[in-house]
Amino acid sequence: MAVNLQSVVEATVPGLGYEVVDLELGQNGLVRLFIDKPGGITVEDCATVSNHLTRLFMVENIGYDRLEVSSPGLDRAIKTPADFARFAGELVRVKMRMPLPDKRKRFVGKLVGLEDNKVVVDVDGERLTIEQAHIDKVRLEPQF
Repeated sequence: MAVNLQSVVEATVPGLGYEVVDLELGQNGLVRLFIDKPGGITVEDCATVSNHLTRLFMVENIGYDRLEVSSPGLDRAIKTPADFARFAGELVRVKMRMPLPDKRKRFVGKLVGLEDNKVVVDVDGERLTIEQAHIDKVRLEPQF
């Protein structure tokens, strides 16, 4: 029976005290994992998770060539319902799969949250309600 990499990661990493922000499977056996925790991620945190997963993947016989573990960065992706609730009120950058009726595919606005499984963003006072299927990415827009 094949072991599901995503399931293994999502079952393991929270037990180590970290949130799984994103998991990407790249070309040539690359596994890229983004983790977070309150207060942010250090190099030591990345090493801890990497060492643990390396041993676990060996035990579970999960094939990969390279594992990268890192912080999601200041412009972290917003993906889960919990993310949309947690970051409501923050500035976000939205990239669309399909353009909006006004032809925009990218814009920045204040995240309102999720309503009826649709992403709601306030862009310059205009409230946009967008189907999640039409969105490619939502990321925090860092403020300096």
